[in-house]
Amino acid sequence: MMTDAQDKTAVLDRLFAGATPSDPATEEDRSKDALFVRLGEVAEAMIARHGKEFAMGALVLAARFVAENKPLIKRSNGAGAGS
Repeated sequence: MMTDAQDKTAVLDRLFAGATPSDPATEEDRSKDALFVRLGEVAEAMIARHGKEFAMGALVLAARFVAENKPLIKRSNGAGAGS
C-alpha cells in the first residue's frame, strides 16, 4: 500500500511524464509543482469534509474569479475588525 506522499508523487510523475530527466527543473517549475501539490491537498480536504460536488463547485468558482480578475479572499486593510 502506498503512502499519501507516494500517491502524490505518482500523480505528479504521470502529470509531468513528458519532461525528460535531462531537463533541469527551473525555479518556476519547482514553484508550480509545489503549488499544484498544495492545490491537490486543499481539494482532497474539501472532498473529505464536504464531498466532491462541493470541491468541484468551489474550484470552478475560484477559476471563474481568476478569469474575471475578482479577489478570491477578502484581505484586511489593517484598520481592525470594527472599521
